[in-house]
Amino acid sequence: MAGFPNNKEAIPKELRYMQMVQESCVLKVGFSGVGGFVLGGVFGMFMSSFEMASVDPAIYEQPMKQQLKATAKDMAKRSFSMAKNFAIVGSIFSGTECVIETYRAKNDLYNGVASGCITGAVLAAKSGPQATLIGSKRTFYYYLKKRKTKSPWDGKKG
Repeated sequence: MAGFPNNKEAIPKELRYMQMVQESCVLKVGFSGVGGFVLGGVFGMFMSSFEMASVDPAIYEQPMKQQLKATAKDMAKRSFSMAKNFAIVGSIFSGTECVIETYRAKNDLYNGVASGCITGAVLAAKSGPQATLIGSKRTFYYYLKKRKTKSPWDGKKG
């Protein structure tokens, strides 16, 4: 039952159900969002320790307890901000990749490239159409230059 090498055995119902759940776009987006939030929070805590620009020089005159409280508050604020951003980027990327993978019925590199273009465009959308185009175009241009083909979805190797 380990690998079903010759497909003579039927795949158990529970295994098919688990595979269906794991391939769910909603679950992939959820895991990416939660994972991005956790990693972004850790990264935000780490990076906040290097930024001294927001530290008020007057804080060094306060007692140690007040200094620690102010530092922890700043660290939490930066950590939450970074966690939120990582969760958004991860969710958008994972969701678009899953939709493209479902539409194309293939699991290959081009799904990630296309979802990277779409994610870049979506994240730059608030800045206007020019920023949206630039956010999407760089990844797509790099892909076409490396691939040397007209369309990434025609299935022909360049």
